[in-house]
Amino acid sequence: MSLKDKGDLMVLPEITDFESLLKKQKYSLAGTHSAVKTCLWLSRSIKDQGDCYKSTFYGITSHCCLQMTPTLRCNQRCLHCWRPTEFEVPLPNSWDSPVEIVGSSIKAQRKLITGFGHSAPRERWIEANEPKHVAISLSGEPTLYPYLPELVEEYESQGFTTFVVSNGTVPEMMERIEPSQLYMSLDAPDKETYEKVCLPKSPALWDKINRSLEILGTKNNRKAIRITLIKGLNIFDAAGYARLIEKADPDYIEIKAYMHLGFSRGRLPREAMPAHDEVLEFAKEIAGHIGYSVADDVEISRIVLLSKDGKVSDLE
Repeated sequence: MSLKDKGDLMVLPEITDFESLLKKQKYSLAGTHSAVKTCLWLSRSIKDQGDCYKSTFYGITSHCCLQMTPTLRCNQRCLHCWRPTEFEVPLPNSWDSPVEIVGSSIKAQRKLITGFGHSAPRERWIEANEPKHVAISLSGEPTLYPYLPELVEEYESQGFTTFVVSNGTVPEMMERIEPSQLYMSLDAPDKETYEKVCLPKSPALWDKINRSLEILGTKNNRKAIRITLIKGLNIFDAAGYARLIEKADPDYIEIKAYMHLGFSRGRLPREAMPAHDEVLEFAKEIAGHIGYSVADDVEISRIVLLSKDGKVSDLE
């Protein structure tokens, strides 16, 4: 796909065929409405060239991680999202079962990593063919899939640890799911900023997000709040973020810089990426309001991890 500069933004190709676009971006469709995509860190890890920050923070094995989504549909159009949020994904005529999705996603992952068999150490390539972690977070909002609790259970019945990343706009589903780790994105300290940054399809979603934060506060599984910082848009009011975070009582808080990637390049300039030092400074400010401490940070990913005890953890 060719890109041309236009001021501070990039002119991206018109989206006419969503399925072809996904394939060009190296997604693999799984079943009728799910998708799988390998990430940069899987590529590096399978070649023994480094691991994702989740390896440092939580002890996962990057080349054994399957990144997938059970639906490509989303109810927000976040400015910082690297996905083509401008394209409206219709609801399927019928939903695939969790068993179908798990089987097709593993098959799709194995197909995607076939080429690494010639460039990676044999042992690591064999390990990667038997993924043991699943990140239910790729393109779309996973809580819109009506059988998400059963999907989590099906992955776990096959020995996976499960990470679900949600925007928190479907509190009824947030209440029902119990993955190994439940992430919730929180990209604004107030409703006005939320509407500017996340462009929700309904103004009622901010109230639903607040309800999901309260639900997280009652759950016993491991919880994390994820904040994506965009320079000039949402790096302010650390106390406001802290008040919202306190509702969820998370084990971890991930504070990460917006990265100028994918389709976000048509919405935000490169200058919207904060430097790692800026992320670290704002993270410390939030931590100071709620009694958390910096547990770790990874400069290459411009991310800071906060925890209650100042320690990282693993999946044990």
